[in-house]
This record gives sequence, C-alpha cells and structure tokens, in this order.
Amino acid sequence: MSGRVRLGVSVIVIGGLAIGIAAGCASKSMSMAGSGDVVADRQRLMKSVGANWSDIQAKAKAGNIEGIAVNAEVLALDAQRIPGLFPEGSASDKSKAKPEIWQRWSEFEAAAKNLENQAEKLREAAKAKNEQLTQDMVKTFGRDACGPCHTPFRQPPPAAPRS
Repeated sequence: MSGRVRLGVSVIVIGGLAIGIAAGCASKSMSMAGSGDVVADRQRLMKSVGANWSDIQAKAKAGNIEGIAVNAEVLALDAQRIPGLFPEGSASDKSKAKPEIWQRWSEFEAAAKNLENQAEKLREAAKAKNEQLTQDMVKTFGRDACGPCHTPFRQPPPAAPRS
C-alpha cells in the first residue's frame, strides 16, 4: 500500500472515529439532559431497565451468555441515573413512586447502588463467559437487584381483574 493510500485510509478511520465519538457524546449528553419532565424521564429510564432485563432473560434462555454483558452494562449505567430522577417534590399521581423514597432517601440511594453493583457483577460473569454463574445470577436478579427498590419504594401494579 502506498504512503498516500495509507494516509487516506488513516484519515478516514480517524475521522470516522471522531464523528462516532462526537455523536456518542452528543446523544449521551442529550439523554442525560432530559425533557424537563422528570416523571416522564424516569418512566423512560425504567422502561429502558425493563427492556434490558427482558433482553437478558431472553439471552439467558437462548444460551447467549456473552450477549448479556451489554445489557447488564446498560442496567448499571441506568442505575447510576435513578437517584437524580427523583428530586424532592417530584411525587406525582402519574408515577408509581411512593413517598417513602424521599422519607428514606439514603435507603433509596442504596437500593439504586445495589442495582448498579448487581448489574456490574452480572456483566463481569457474562464477559467471562461463566455460564453457570451468569445463569444463577439471572435467576435471582429480580429479587436481589430490583426487589430492594420495587418492594419498599414503588406502588404495586394493579391486580389483574378476575374472570
């Protein structure tokens, strides 16, 4: 390959990386900025958490252990954002958030940190391709990572009507 062609390829690759990094930073900062409606923002975040959890379960069932790492990473990052989406005074009838969030704030923060830690452990097990550990963690993740927040701080969903 001539020097001129190599230089051209290098410029394209470096330019592409710079554009990709800039786009990633812009989209991250835009997603971090929010819409100005904190309840809608946290509901969107929780839908992301739910979608990633569904993907993890599907991948575990399919035996795609390594693929779980990406979803677990997103869960860990989402968990970091949770406390910031519950500023004092943001209780709403549109939200399932219980007043206990603000009454027991340090416990709420600890529950979000627990989700982050559990997601990171799951990510590491999946990255290591440790199928048994990953499957074991998936089996208890809801109880161990989600339950400590949902049980004390979230209104339960309405009961399904009986037929």
